[in-house]
Amino acid sequence: MALPDIVFILLIFFMVTTVLRSVDLKVRVRFTNAKNVEKITQKRLISYIYVGPKKLPNGQLGATQIQIDDAIIDNVDEVRPIMHEKYQAQPKLIVSLRVDRDAESGIVLDIQEQLRKAEARRINYSTQHKVENQ
Repeated sequence: MALPDIVFILLIFFMVTTVLRSVDLKVRVRFTNAKNVEKITQKRLISYIYVGPKKLPNGQLGATQIQIDDAIIDNVDEVRPIMHEKYQAQPKLIVSLRVDRDAESGIVLDIQEQLRKAEARRINYSTQHKVENQ
């Protein structure tokens, strides 16, 4: 078998077996509007922190919760060790805060403090682009 054939077979194998990871959101996040928005191109280097009311059965909403990856965080103090470990593995990591527009600003400030303690310096705030009517 020729080298190009082997490369082609391996390429198809990895395309078929690769699973794109999706996060199961357990909190509601409705973005705030912003006029100046910059898109991040390196999506692999982003770790998302979701903040919003917890989704309950029957479409109900609960108290404001923090979600990192697929896990709900019970205490804001848990953000620091989790993000510190992620930064040790990937120093160029960007933390993207996806905060519900109705969330309390105090919880966001607490998360920012924990990120500062974890030496997470690259922080992005996800928003929704607002087009002004002329």
